[in-house]
Amino acid sequence: MRTFLRLSGLILPYWPSMLLAVMLGFLTVASNIGLMGLSAYLIASAALHPPVLDLMTAIVGVRFFGICRAVLRYLERYVSHDATFRVLGQIRVWFFAGLEPLAPARLLNYRSGDLLSRIVADVETLKNFYLRVLAPPLVALLVLLLMVFFLVRYEVKLGILFMLFFLGAGIGVPLLVKGAGRNAGRRLVEVKSRLNAHLVDGIQGMTEIIAFGQVKTLCGQAGGLSQELLALQRRVAGISGLSSALTGLLMNLAMWSVLVLTIPLVAAGKLKGIDLAMLALAVLSSFEAILPLAVSLHYLDESLAAARRLFHIIEAKPAVLDSAPTSGEKPQNYDLQVKGLRFRYNGLGPWVLDGLDLRLPEGGRAALVGPSGAGKSTLVHLLLRFWDYQEGSICLGGRMLNDYTQEHLRSLVGVVSQRTHLFNATIRENLLLAKPEASEEELRQAARRARIHSFIQSLPQGYDTYVGEGGFKLSGGQRQRLAIARVLLKNAPILILDEAASGLDPLTGQALMGEIDELMEGRTTLIITHNLRGLERMDQILVLDRGRVVQQGKEEMLLKQEGLYRQLWQISQDALPASS
Repeated sequence: MRTFLRLSGLILPYWPSMLLAVMLGFLTVASNIGLMGLSAYLIASAALHPPVLDLMTAIVGVRFFGICRAVLRYLERYVSHDATFRVLGQIRVWFFAGLEPLAPARLLNYRSGDLLSRIVADVETLKNFYLRVLAPPLVALLVLLLMVFFLVRYEVKLGILFMLFFLGAGIGVPLLVKGAGRNAGRRLVEVKSRLNAHLVDGIQGMTEIIAFGQVKTLCGQAGGLSQELLALQRRVAGISGLSSALTGLLMNLAMWSVLVLTIPLVAAGKLKGIDLAMLALAVLSSFEAILPLAVSLHYLDESLAAARRLFHIIEAKPAVLDSAPTSGEKPQNYDLQVKGLRFRYNGLGPWVLDGLDLRLPEGGRAALVGPSGAGKSTLVHLLLRFWDYQEGSICLGGRMLNDYTQEHLRSLVGVVSQRTHLFNATIRENLLLAKPEASEEELRQAARRARIHSFIQSLPQGYDTYVGEGGFKLSGGQRQRLAIARVLLKNAPILILDEAASGLDPLTGQALMGEIDELMEGRTTLIITHNLRGLERMDQILVLDRGRVVQQGKEEMLLKQEGLYRQLWQISQDALPASS
């Protein structure tokens, strides 16, 4: 019930449109009743060969209701679908807005395909809630009241008889269908989600799947899920057919029952003979309002399952919360100080950072090195407030990092990461991500400083060239240069380089580091790297091992010591001949 009420609450901004759609639906069915009833009355009257003028009212009425039915049906569909699609648009924005604060900490356990399925397929499923669950019962209720009022004017028993058949088709059949379905709607949503997630993962990892010869395995798994989905869809189709048959049976029984009840009234002279066919066809046509109700509970089950999947994510508490709104004023300076920092990803896990200390003055350069798993990238996540630390402190410009809102803090930091994400858009659009209001000259200047402007100009479409999914139309070095250009365009005072040259060949990596040197000028810079070449330019080097700083100083000093840094440096030197 809670999920139902929450879904219903989402349409409150659009209730006038929804109410209008219900009224138009009611008037459409009423027009159909009028059309069929008057047509029967007209034919029955014409059989008695009255003067034509006596039939003019009925003739005009038939034309009127025929035109009204077509126009009202169009308007009902237009208004209801317009309102529904607006609601779905609002739900997508609401879901994405709720998803953003959860990234990345709370989304690590979800597959990207599953998240995509929720924001696309599950939201799309909710259209049935508004079109086939909420509106049809209201229309049917109004039609029931209209017909009972109309029939009791002829005979009270007619109204009671009609109400029994109408309620049987509108309530009894849906309950029977729900029992036969046994949560088929919920299972349908789950299987669709699993299939979508599986296919998205397969497409994203297609290169590896082909390389390791796992195409048949992937196809087999997808085929199994498809068969499961197909079985559920067949079941739903069978249930839908059963519901239509039962509704049709009750509809025809209602018509024949009305005839059985009214024929004696005609014989007794209590009812005009020309009204007999009118009443029968009016009853028959009124069941148009009942037809959507047969599978309404199935769609309700399906919609609630989809909604629960959405609410399950949105209701999660973000890992990081802004304690209080701030004015967004700039820090006095960009000194960075870390004291006794301790952090772990869950309360029972080991400490990833255990008592880390760091002081980086404004404009200073520091490098974090150490074996994999030492906690280097974790520190970056904490500096960007993707997670909050448990113990210790981080200060920026003399203020606690938690005093800054996440948005304000991230506006002060430019990041060049190992895996630069480029959207399937143009080079221009990817660069403008850093500064949407940037001018053309600013854009080109950033590209020149990143030494990629000439390459972009050599492309047939220049800055309007599409880079492909993930930027895979570009080489690794070109993607990294675009990342540098993006950071230059942002012009943030703090720079974080997380394995920026990792995965590149030595020549490209060396050229890129030269460009990064220019990027670091005048910025407070923190470099995370396994590559120890070029670190002689750092003001200080921090050597991390198991979350602790085991060595600290300039490279010249660290090489004189018998410690972890010298071991790592020696390993990198031994690898140089193999890399060249």
